[in-house]
Amino acid sequence: MRKFDYIIVGSGLAGLYAAWKASSVGRVAVITKALVRESNSFNAQGGIAAVTSEDDAPEIHKDDTLIAGRGLCEEESVDILVNEGPERIEEIIAEGMKFDSRNGVLSLGLEGGHHKRRILHAGGDATGKWVTEFTISKVLEQENIEIFENTLLLDLLVKDGECFGIRCWSESRDLTEKEGGEEILMYSNHVFLTSGGTSAIYARTTNPQTTVGDGVAIAYGSGCRIMDMEFIQFHPSGLYLKDSPQAFLISEAVRGEKAHLLNKAGKRFMVPIHELAELAPRDIVARSIFKQMISDDMPYVTLSLRHLDKEMIIKRFPGIYARCKEFGYDLTQEIPVAPAAHYSVGGVLSNSNGRTDIKRLYTCGEVSATGIMGANRLASNSLIECLVFANRAVEDSVRVGKVETVPEFEHIFTKDPDNAAVYTETRRKVAEIMNRYAGIIRSEKTLTEGLGMLEDIQATLDELAQDTHEYYIESSRRLVCVAGLIMKPALMRKESRGGHFREDYPCSDEAFAIHSVQQKGHEITTAPVNSGYFKF
Repeated sequence: MRKFDYIIVGSGLAGLYAAWKASSVGRVAVITKALVRESNSFNAQGGIAAVTSEDDAPEIHKDDTLIAGRGLCEEESVDILVNEGPERIEEIIAEGMKFDSRNGVLSLGLEGGHHKRRILHAGGDATGKWVTEFTISKVLEQENIEIFENTLLLDLLVKDGECFGIRCWSESRDLTEKEGGEEILMYSNHVFLTSGGTSAIYARTTNPQTTVGDGVAIAYGSGCRIMDMEFIQFHPSGLYLKDSPQAFLISEAVRGEKAHLLNKAGKRFMVPIHELAELAPRDIVARSIFKQMISDDMPYVTLSLRHLDKEMIIKRFPGIYARCKEFGYDLTQEIPVAPAAHYSVGGVLSNSNGRTDIKRLYTCGEVSATGIMGANRLASNSLIECLVFANRAVEDSVRVGKVETVPEFEHIFTKDPDNAAVYTETRRKVAEIMNRYAGIIRSEKTLTEGLGMLEDIQATLDELAQDTHEYYIESSRRLVCVAGLIMKPALMRKESRGGHFREDYPCSDEAFAIHSVQQKGHEITTAPVNSGYFKF
């Protein structure tokens, strides 16, 4: 029996930080479906938002978060984020994390939706990499943490509403010697689901291709409530690369340094749209770019930096500059950009301590829905959320204590290489459906058509499955599940708010100032904001 005190699913910042924290109280396993450095956290360019300067305050950070959240933020959760965030920053700095500074003072950036410079960054535009590498170094120092790469979560070991571990398919030589891998059962006192978001389910995304919402689908299948999945944040400025699903992210911080968005005629189009122009909240900028692309009949708009100091740009954004150069573009001049699916605002419902509906199952990071983001994440709040809520979850798990008796679970999964093509084709179809029918601009017509297509795919998969648990078929089913979890509440929400825009209902409606909630075996429902719904 492979038994741990903690199993951490995912190797982004939330998972690694939780593993580091948990290692002080028990033995920890970290599983990741690819490599430990392949995550949204590792690729995050912009920075991490926290109040560290005297001319800023948690209350101002809270106000900015609430404004960006469009009336769906849970104020108690936001209070926790903005007040405990600075504590977590102080902690990691004391442990050796180096943020960019000048003359001994932290260098603070400005991003969309923020009214103060409070974005800490490291390595210029490589904050995610630096913070994640720092956390990895802490994890590697602990002898009681084991990392299992190339290990995919298949299911949770749940009985009578309590989680006792996980099923995973592992090709890690630390777990199996079988060619092609095998199903492994791992048991623990606590499981932390930190598997990231869902944005790679779209045809054009800034995320690693592994980020397809496995954790959300598995938690849903196990009985967890799933909240606000209709809100998908499209990053306004992904570098446009013809015929490529991968959109290299051009950080919000680039526009924070006063880069301009230009239309086909070379004119700034954001100035008359919003008082913050290019630094308006992401949903407004992304939607404005999308509409401008339609108006110009172009697959991109232009991001211009030619009016800025060239040396400053190269020094501030060395990684982005180098990457653009690889693709044949000069960041100091003008580059083509277009929106791309970037961040899942909703996820697995969890309280302020990371608890879910299943005892001993915690969620942290993008996979979770704590009510902080509302309908639209404020830039750079994601990394600080990882630290704050992973810390709280570990502290809560200590209070919960250990499992007394572990029930027996049987091996049930197989893997048939002949079904690999089924997964590849399902993923292609689902990605096209999401881009075309549930993208930046939606309608009842597109969502209804898209859901009908998903039902057809689901019927085909059900016929192939024949009551078995086959790796590729189940992976395909999870894709369809996640797509449905996004589209069903999008169809229900007859308004436009944050990361959800309906062209047939272009205005916000206070009747929909509510959370959407989905749970297996139940009809989709809603929950009021700031009502104590998160207290469980």
